[in-house]
Amino acid sequence: MVAAQAGFGEMVAAFSESGTLDPALAHVLARANFDTWAGKVKAARGCAKPVRMAGGSTVVDSSGKVVAELSGSVFVPCKNRRASVCESCSAHYAHDTFHLIRAGMAGGKGVPETVTGHLRVLATLTAPSFGKVHSRPFRNGHVRRCSCGELHSQYDDVLGTPLDPETYDYVGSVLWQAHAGELWRRFTIAVGRKLARALGLRPAELREVMRLSYAKVAEYQRRGLIHFHAVVRIDGPEGPDGPPPPAEVTDDVLTAVIQAAAASVVVRTPDSPAVGVLDLAWGDQVDVEPIAASEGTSEESDGGWHDRRVAGYVAKYATKGTRLTEGSDYRIRSAEHIEQLPITEHHKQLMRTAWRLGGLEEFVDLNLRKWAHMLGFRGHFLTKSRRYSTTFGQIRRTRAEYCLDEQREALGISDTEVLTVVNDWSMTGIGYHNDAERRLAAVFAELHLARRKLDGQDDDGEGPHGR
Repeated sequence: MVAAQAGFGEMVAAFSESGTLDPALAHVLARANFDTWAGKVKAARGCAKPVRMAGGSTVVDSSGKVVAELSGSVFVPCKNRRASVCESCSAHYAHDTFHLIRAGMAGGKGVPETVTGHLRVLATLTAPSFGKVHSRPFRNGHVRRCSCGELHSQYDDVLGTPLDPETYDYVGSVLWQAHAGELWRRFTIAVGRKLARALGLRPAELREVMRLSYAKVAEYQRRGLIHFHAVVRIDGPEGPDGPPPPAEVTDDVLTAVIQAAAASVVVRTPDSPAVGVLDLAWGDQVDVEPIAASEGTSEESDGGWHDRRVAGYVAKYATKGTRLTEGSDYRIRSAEHIEQLPITEHHKQLMRTAWRLGGLEEFVDLNLRKWAHMLGFRGHFLTKSRRYSTTFGQIRRTRAEYCLDEQREALGISDTEVLTVVNDWSMTGIGYHNDAERRLAAVFAELHLARRKLDGQDDDGEGPHGR
């Protein structure tokens, strides 16, 4: 907030020591084209690694008259969702995620507001145990000692690492990650079948009375394994546009169905001479909690879930990486590359295992070497069913249309006038030319994020106390 209120010169002064500005920064600030460069950085929201483009655009009306022209060079945001790669673009992605998730619970963006009356729960599915790890158990309001006998700080790097690395199942961990997407697909099928059974219907008859929609996000735990947070919604036979589902489907029924479905799903790996055959399943911890119909309910005051809290919670995790370092957000080039990463020995071993298994013929379809930097996880971090809510594409088209309307107004052009835009751009590079430019761009990113908070666009969601 302070950053948003301070001038750019005051922010740059933070880089100086003893009142003397860093020479490299002073050189950039003294350049004749600094204002032009700063305008490009600001337009890219202080992106950490913008794509540099050169060329031009011409806007022509229906009579063939040129109404606007732009030529030269521009910076295009990288649009990376990971906060560890680009905090500014990550915040933009989280903002879109927030509205996509919330629209499926509160309506808006093409989803009727009557959807608030439909049954919704927040389900969390976790990975099974592949060996004991250092932890920080929290019971009855107090932090307990780890199995190793120590009382770990929440910032202790040993958290999530195995108590006994020699017996930890690294092969099972990596193969479970690689099949997590298939486990989720089979889980959604199992939920539908068990819902039908609970209502005394055949699975093929279920769509005649209800439809299941969901939106889920993957989050890495400290041990390097993902778990899924999913908003699961039950609609009537016409989907979100129609009446709610049958009254027989209650929170308790849906909770029991989700837990039973998770326990029933198994994926068997290919027979491997090196590791044998593994049966992969979800972990025993399956958490299901109801989502309040709207804000201002007792659930919100008691620290429970409501639509805004859930949307912010999901959006926050959609922008996280592996919780390691920036180096692990990029693909591994070789086995030697793994050894150079500044990460824990545990996470290196997960990458080594993914790299080794990726070289075996029986696992070639898993592309494990391609996904070694993600510890074997090959799925999308955010997925949703088709009828849950709007799409990222539609959100971005709406934003583009809004910007176009602003430009029309500035040019005095009627919104009924047909315009043709002719683009001729080519990429000239990626990122900034030196460290001084990167540091100054980080100032613009900080200002941009602080202004978002001042404008009420900060969509961070907090889970209930104790989660």
